[in-house]
Amino acid sequence: MKLACSDNKINVIYGFFIALCTMLDLALILLSYVLILKTVLSIASLAERFKALNTCVSHICAVLTFYVPIITLAAMHRFAKDKRPFAVILIADMFLLVPPLMNPIVYCVKT
Repeated sequence: MKLACSDNKINVIYGFFIALCTMLDLALILLSYVLILKTVLSIASLAERFKALNTCVSHICAVLTFYVPIITLAAMHRFAKDKRPFAVILIADMFLLVPPLMNPIVYCVKT
């Protein structure tokens, strides 16, 4: 981008907007889980509280299986200067394969 002879303001603004949207998505998910945990912890019965927390844990694991590979890939692209192409390809393949494969496993283990 620095070697381009054209103005790259639009590309920079677009990349910043996409990064903000991703961060907003993650922040709203975290806020919703905080509110869910606050509500679950206010339940009087210990058995009902445990059942609700069990469901919350499986949802959090499903969300993490999506976000961990994409955050790792983004960090590798941004910060790893001497990265090997094999590592980037492996993480990108994990991003495509792990979330759909792990979702059924996470929910089957819960039940």
